[in-house]
Amino acid sequence: MPGKSTSSDKLLGLEALRFVAAFSVLIWHYQHFSDVADRPVNLIREQLPFYGLFRPFYNIGEYGVWVFWCISGFIFFWNYRDAIANASVRGWTFFIYRLSRLYPLHLVTLIIVAILQAAYFHLQGYFFVYQNNDLQHFIPQVFLASDWGFQRSNSFNAPIWSISVEVVVYSVFFLLLRFVSKSPLLNLTIIAVSLNVSGQVFSCLAFFYAGGLAAITRRTLQDTNSIALIEGMAWSTAAAIPGLIWIFGLQSSIVDWVFVLTYTPLLLFCLSRKFNLSTRVQTILAATGNMTYSSYLLHFPIQLLIALGFTISGNPIPFYESWFFIAFMTSTLLASYATYRYFEAPAQTFLRNHLILSPGRKTSSNASVRQSHG
Repeated sequence: MPGKSTSSDKLLGLEALRFVAAFSVLIWHYQHFSDVADRPVNLIREQLPFYGLFRPFYNIGEYGVWVFWCISGFIFFWNYRDAIANASVRGWTFFIYRLSRLYPLHLVTLIIVAILQAAYFHLQGYFFVYQNNDLQHFIPQVFLASDWGFQRSNSFNAPIWSISVEVVVYSVFFLLLRFVSKSPLLNLTIIAVSLNVSGQVFSCLAFFYAGGLAAITRRTLQDTNSIALIEGMAWSTAAAIPGLIWIFGLQSSIVDWVFVLTYTPLLLFCLSRKFNLSTRVQTILAATGNMTYSSYLLHFPIQLLIALGFTISGNPIPFYESWFFIAFMTSTLLASYATYRYFEAPAQTFLRNHLILSPGRKTSSNASVRQSHG
């Protein structure tokens, strides 16, 4: 996502959904504050701040990762499908755009967490939440390979695990588009195979290619005369499904995988339409989308820093207090915005300008990936 991208370049509905998914992960991981080592102690979830308002996020906020994967699939197929298939975006350009988007912040937060965890361990005799913070886990983390099968369990800045899985899917995505086919039948085949194979890589493939199907559908139908009718039907279905789940009292354990895999692409199709919004609202939505990756990687280091501070002070973390919740969320979101603006975007621009050497190729790739998100 080039740092110079403007709000007019964005799929603004998807930016809003990305923020909701990121916020759900923040709420889900807020419960880390109750952990001693890697286990919650005396956690009463119903007493957590604003539980009535954020109950779904407290209970199933982890599903936000699946939504992220689906959104990534939509945006990658939206921006890259034709460009990779006809070789106008080369493998090196694709690699550098992904590297510059993901790696700088990952490396910085990995080092910060390693330092803070060492300090926390010195004081407590155990690590905060994630316990496998050793050389065996640090080396795969450096190479964005934390969840490729080398790990015993989560380590260091553990939320990066979902990105490490997605990196593998990026490679599959590029190679299949360039050397096999861009037919939507390939998407259906990959989804069908992935549903029958265990492992996070295959889960990611299923959601990524489901999001891709939504993008292909939007591209195919957006200029048809019946698009208004189709969109109306899609929005009606998107509104009706949650209502039916609530009316019939279906349990999340029954509908979680199937629901997210089928409902999210439908929602992406609906939200990918053009919205007539004021410039100010467009700017706000673009900003919320921009800072989702920062919030995803920053929230655990911030939690660790807070836990270290309370350990040093000898006071318990007041995680049941509303003021503490508001302070944590506000500081995380402000830090995420500042990090994107003053670190992520400049780092992307620097790496792309220095590693994509051909001026012609830079112009082409900038046009192709203006909306690309990691």
